[in-house]
Amino acid sequence: MKTPFPTAARIVVIGGGVIGTSIAFHLAKAGEKDVVLLEKAQMTDGATWHAAGLVGQFRSHQNLTALMRDSVAVFDNLEAETGQAPGWRKVGSIRLAASHDRWKELLRSHTAALGTGVELQQLAPSEARNMFPLMEISDLVGALYMPTDGHIDPYSLTQAFAKGFRMHGGRIIEGARVTDLPRDGKRITHVVTDHGTIATECVVNAAGLWARQVGRLAGVEIPAGVVEHQYLVTEKTDDISDGIPALRDPDGNFYVKPEPGALAIGGWERQTKPCFAQDGLPWNIERHLFDANMDRLEEIFEPAARRIPILNELGLRTVVNGPIPISPDGEPIMGLVPGIDNFYAACGFTSGIAASGGAGKAMANWIVEGDPGLDLWPFDIRRFGALQSGHAFLHDRAVESYSKYYAIPWPGDEMQSARGVRRSPLYSTLNEAGAVFGSKFGWERANWFAPSGNSPPSRDSFDRDHEIETIGREHRAAREGVVLIDQSSFTKFEISGPDAERFMQYLCVANVGGNPGSAAYTQLCNARGGIEADVTVVRRTENCYWLITGSGFGVRDRHWIESNLAEFDAEVRINDISNAYGVINLAGPLARQVLEIATDDDISHEGQPFMTAKDIRIGYAPAVAFRITYIGELGWELYIPIEYVSYVYERLKEAGREFDITDIGYKAIDSLRVEKRYLAWGADITPDYNPFEAGLQFVIDWRKGDFLGSEALAQIKQSGVAQKLVCLALDDPLAVYGGEAILVDNQPVAHATSGNFGYSVAKSLVLGYLPVEHLDSTEFEVEAFGERCTARLINGAAFDPKRAKILC
Repeated sequence: MKTPFPTAARIVVIGGGVIGTSIAFHLAKAGEKDVVLLEKAQMTDGATWHAAGLVGQFRSHQNLTALMRDSVAVFDNLEAETGQAPGWRKVGSIRLAASHDRWKELLRSHTAALGTGVELQQLAPSEARNMFPLMEISDLVGALYMPTDGHIDPYSLTQAFAKGFRMHGGRIIEGARVTDLPRDGKRITHVVTDHGTIATECVVNAAGLWARQVGRLAGVEIPAGVVEHQYLVTEKTDDISDGIPALRDPDGNFYVKPEPGALAIGGWERQTKPCFAQDGLPWNIERHLFDANMDRLEEIFEPAARRIPILNELGLRTVVNGPIPISPDGEPIMGLVPGIDNFYAACGFTSGIAASGGAGKAMANWIVEGDPGLDLWPFDIRRFGALQSGHAFLHDRAVESYSKYYAIPWPGDEMQSARGVRRSPLYSTLNEAGAVFGSKFGWERANWFAPSGNSPPSRDSFDRDHEIETIGREHRAAREGVVLIDQSSFTKFEISGPDAERFMQYLCVANVGGNPGSAAYTQLCNARGGIEADVTVVRRTENCYWLITGSGFGVRDRHWIESNLAEFDAEVRINDISNAYGVINLAGPLARQVLEIATDDDISHEGQPFMTAKDIRIGYAPAVAFRITYIGELGWELYIPIEYVSYVYERLKEAGREFDITDIGYKAIDSLRVEKRYLAWGADITPDYNPFEAGLQFVIDWRKGDFLGSEALAQIKQSGVAQKLVCLALDDPLAVYGGEAILVDNQPVAHATSGNFGYSVAKSLVLGYLPVEHLDSTEFEVEAFGERCTARLINGAAFDPKRAKILC
């Protein structure tokens, strides 16, 4: 007898590909008994069935690597758990370097792996050929080998997840397409399908190629695009032995997946074809493949045939040109969708097969426990906003992200598509002054300025020697004179209402209950004490606060604030005022002398102490002068109504002419802040770290009563921590960027979270979390790009540790 269509389910997962089935499996394993998975056609239809199935674990971010390693752990145990073989072959993988630049990239990866405990081995070209005898190695510089990588059969893997889901009581319904996701306010109440309607408490969008359309059914835009991806499969031959590792040749822009007696060759050509219109893919092309594009295929095949000469002798068995999902930055999209309290996204997986096990585990944890179990900010849907979700932006960025999949990730590399979208009033002025712009959340921001006023392209290099005349010059100008920085891209929230103070005191670890004009640097922590946001707060009036956060954190931080407000009985309004005010940072030891010329207001140390804000006039224009610093110098962030920004800039320029006032960019800011041990959220601090580990416990005000995370932080204060963030100064000027291995007695004990050159102290500096048992060590080493040098532990900041330059 046919089982009737369900009328209710606690959780509904939409999508029967490898991601959806993995999420459902892990939800059921976690004890969720009322889960339904809906697939509009048949299991694996969409992108899963034609995926190549490569499994590579190492990524640029520690937690992303952890997610991929979780996948491998799931694959290792899946057959024993479900009785269904997933077709997992742990044959390892080799990544080649055919240029010295690529070898430096691989050495950087090897160093990062060393610092995080990942097994990644260096190989000489001959050693790589011993493992993969088919390849030509005369031009190779070296290779890396990861023994726990491999490849897996996407169909078998999906069926194993599905079987495990059913074993735990889950239900899969094929042939049921979702047609509507009606909402009551900020919650989806039902999942409407062409077979019936299901009342639900939680919905997961794992719809793959159709995730964008499914999002629209709920009234939200999800930035998940679709592009064509090709690979070919050769004829079989006895010359291809079983068990050879997977191969990636990023300089040739191709990968090789071994198959029984054959090879699958794919790659990331420079100009793929978007295959989604404004309305997305048609619903009814579940197993659609496009015609082979031989011009694009040639771009992959020619370098592959040079590397693997046997390809010239083998015929093609098939060419697969299918749609794959991709986000604007090429990384997956995961997490609770802002604006809807019970709608989760797990889509945009370009490497969905490799990520499926870890992603399913993380998403299940997110849904059941409220967080993924580790910080996944680089995958978090909240890194995108309305701009990135637009069709044209997504179209252009998806193609560029695809083309850069194997590109060398040069420090400071910038996307070139979809540029010039958000501009401060100073954009043209700074452009004429030689600004070299980068892009952050759509904003054009000056990275640095060409000394001559011309703007040559940034040099592709892992070294820093070429930065002396740009970043170094701007750094010294901030330390020795006076500088201007356009920081109009800051995200600015106005939080107001009769209960604003009570809510803000609950949200922040610092005391923000001072008089109007007071300000505080503070963290917003979760119930475990992890740092969810790193912000500054200004009390404008009794019932009004400004909360300032980074350019790219607005969606995430607002979501965090509103989520807590929903559970807090308070009359509070949140208004995004980012586009109403520009920001000019005036900083440096001569900053007060410049500002005194430009304003008649008292901005002396007595008239305006550090960490206060006051309304002043600069010339004729109103501004909020907030005395604060992120570079370790006397300075003000000037918040100016947008129509006055250009005038105020010109007035400050004129006032500072006799002091050789200098425009500087964000690259110098990073150098300056590392010298001062000022931390960056997303790198040095995340929800994985608490204020005691980060050395930020001084911010916490225990006298103000209960606040979010206070109970957990009190326990941490009492029990202590296992690691603390420190600064190390290298004895040799190695180029450091974060990710470097930190060693004690020749053993890796940590990795750097940030790194830069401190021009004031003439040292390369890294920040990182040391296990407390090593804090008394006297000899450290730091490895960068395969080179090691000794390093010295810095107590406090490397520059001006007593803050004398700030408090003057």
